[in-house]
Amino acid sequence: MPTLAVIGDGQLARMMHTAAIELGLAPRVLAGSPDSSAAQVFGDVRIGDYTNLADVEEIAAGASAVTFDHEHVPNEHVHALLDAGVAVEPRPAALIYAQDKLEQRRRLKQLGAPVPAFAAIASVEDASEFWQRVDGEVCLKATRGGYDGHGVWFPETEEAFRADVEKLLAAGTPLYAERKIAFERELSAMVARNRSGEVRAWPVVESRQDDGICRVAIAPAPDLSSEVAETCQRLAVRIAEELDVTGVLAVELFEHDGTITVNELAMRPHNTGHWTQDGCVTSQFEQHLRAVLDWPLGSVEMTAPATVMVNTLGGSREPAVMMDQRVAEVMRRYPQAKVHLYGKGWRPGRKMGHVNVAAASVGEALRVAEDAAHFIVTGEWS
Repeated sequence: MPTLAVIGDGQLARMMHTAAIELGLAPRVLAGSPDSSAAQVFGDVRIGDYTNLADVEEIAAGASAVTFDHEHVPNEHVHALLDAGVAVEPRPAALIYAQDKLEQRRRLKQLGAPVPAFAAIASVEDASEFWQRVDGEVCLKATRGGYDGHGVWFPETEEAFRADVEKLLAAGTPLYAERKIAFERELSAMVARNRSGEVRAWPVVESRQDDGICRVAIAPAPDLSSEVAETCQRLAVRIAEELDVTGVLAVELFEHDGTITVNELAMRPHNTGHWTQDGCVTSQFEQHLRAVLDWPLGSVEMTAPATVMVNTLGGSREPAVMMDQRVAEVMRRYPQAKVHLYGKGWRPGRKMGHVNVAAASVGEALRVAEDAAHFIVTGEWS
């Protein structure tokens, strides 16, 4: 069976490992440390630095395919692997649009996808010009490296905007700005595509955020019209095809005034797709591996009318009750709840795991998942 190399050692790689061993693959991971989330479970762990070409080449040697659990591997390294005949998915020509948000915005606009007004910000003069252009409705972003609310700023005055820009540019942070959208809710349209061009689209989900971090994903998105759902899915498929994405693509969307606007793209398994582990015929992790190996894609049918995922984010204090006891107590009270942990120690706000609940209704799934996740986080029943 093929050897699959994963660059990146977080929880996404950890959950790819589960799918890989069930498919009979030989999974290998490039990890930054032996106690990282993925390195704890992979059989073949190579310790190294994904910014070091020699380490990247070593992990790829003899692999049938190479993929990622984050977008930050230098594109020149990915090009070097391709030039050496290594099957790398997604390829750098697509990956750049997940790495660089300004390039992403430009490409999406070129495709005619719905994006907010935006501009590169290379000076305080650029900042003032854009502030006037959007009547002060400004969201400032780092073009690279931002995640979970990091690298995003919402200045309240033009003076604050100019000050933020001056400070960030002086620190070497490349910036762009876009019109702040007064959205009603966030949606996620996820698809998978293999190198042969086969595409599958999962049901559109609603995601709920806390401080920029996804906390809840609800599948299917409640009260979403079939027309809007179809529009979201078609848009995600078109983006995957036009950008030549291989693997899983998540298109984060804002819904507002009966329309949708693209927020961001991720070219890997995504937090809003964790529900597929227990609510779908084919999970996003299995589908991603099928796609990067150019295997036939699996069914994306839901296995229950509704599935809810709730992240277990580290609380303000570490509970006195040990984690294994908390998990056992959740299992005792809610045998239908599926607990997924990432092998991470406690830290406030840290993604330590998630709970999935599939049920006959969104309300029931949400009630159980929220209560179970609350107990995992606090050691107390809400």
